[in-house]
Amino acid sequence: MSSTVSNPQGILQPGGYGGHDSRSNGTSGSYVRPESESNENEEAELVSVSWNQDSSCFAAGTSHGFRIYNCEPLKETFRRELRNGGFKIVEMLFRSNILALVGGGPNSQYPSNKVLIWDDHQSRCISEFAFRSEIRAVKLRRDRIVVVLEHKIYVYNFMDLRLLHQIETQANPRGLCCLSHHSNTSVLACPGLHRGEIRVEHFGLTMVQIISAHDSSIACMTLTLDGLLLATASTKGTLIRIFNTMDGTRLQEVRRGMDRADIYSIALSPNVQWLAVSSDKGTVHIFSLRVRVVGEDSHSTENTALLTQQTYSNSLQGLVSPTTGTNPGSSLSFMRGVLPKYFSSEWSYAQFHVSEVTQFFAAFGSHNTVAIIGMDGSFYRCSFDPVNGGEMGQLEYIHFLKTDNRPR
Repeated sequence: MSSTVSNPQGILQPGGYGGHDSRSNGTSGSYVRPESESNENEEAELVSVSWNQDSSCFAAGTSHGFRIYNCEPLKETFRRELRNGGFKIVEMLFRSNILALVGGGPNSQYPSNKVLIWDDHQSRCISEFAFRSEIRAVKLRRDRIVVVLEHKIYVYNFMDLRLLHQIETQANPRGLCCLSHHSNTSVLACPGLHRGEIRVEHFGLTMVQIISAHDSSIACMTLTLDGLLLATASTKGTLIRIFNTMDGTRLQEVRRGMDRADIYSIALSPNVQWLAVSSDKGTVHIFSLRVRVVGEDSHSTENTALLTQQTYSNSLQGLVSPTTGTNPGSSLSFMRGVLPKYFSSEWSYAQFHVSEVTQFFAAFGSHNTVAIIGMDGSFYRCSFDPVNGGEMGQLEYIHFLKTDNRPR
């Protein structure tokens, strides 16, 4: 699988899917500014939603373009309405003016095999990546652009668009891939070549760690911002596992439920104290984590910021802050090793119920809050009790597509 990269002087005009790679020419006339239109009489259809790297904002790809929202407080910060359709991928780079866009949705004329790197300050496309197959995901960090295809991942240098790495994966239709976002760690996690396997690239250490995470295929994963912890779920969707990415050690396992579920999102709190999981069962679960990073400065270097745990394999005692609770377990957990593993499981500490008929994606906010965005245009903010757990309280609900809170 090959790719081409170009630096257009204008804007890429939407085009159809191409069966081969072609290098674009900024002077060819293929690049024109897309015409904006208000579409006030036609309601936009939501195509995709995605958090930025620190979950302070989220992007909504619509059938008419895209919109960016601030989370605390919820407010639309800007939108782009285009005549030529919308985008199935809108990837932010923190709060900067740089976005990665991939066409998709109803009647979109933007191809699904091209990534546009968009500078919204200049209102133009500053570079383009073309591939022979559909793009499944794009991930950004300040020094890298990562493009995920179904069987391959391309890693580019952001400054000069030079191709740095090509990684083969097993079939990856979900576009699973996650990055660290601290300047002193450069970590990428993606599916490996075998079912249930995760490949962790520590680029700064030129080290690869292969983790056999699950028996079933991987459904969802996330890294901490420093890339030292990895949380995963399989297509079975009953267990979530947390791993040390340096040595592949499994540090903790929590149970979402008994029945098979499709996991939509996994989020780790910035202080690595909590984990949130959403699924098609209509419940967002919060779990207390028993793992932490050693030292007061947890982001010193990739070599020294090592992870620790307390005898996970034989004990449920963990690294729990005095101000937080522990995940509930079965009253029969004392018979671990005699009864099936189910009876020694750790269950969720707090819960919030949403609709089962649409996808929801959760992320942590400030002061023990969780933000939840749905593919039906819903935005929830809820709070959980870090001492007692239980049912979370709803603080806010807004239908962000229909609320007229656009910038004036």
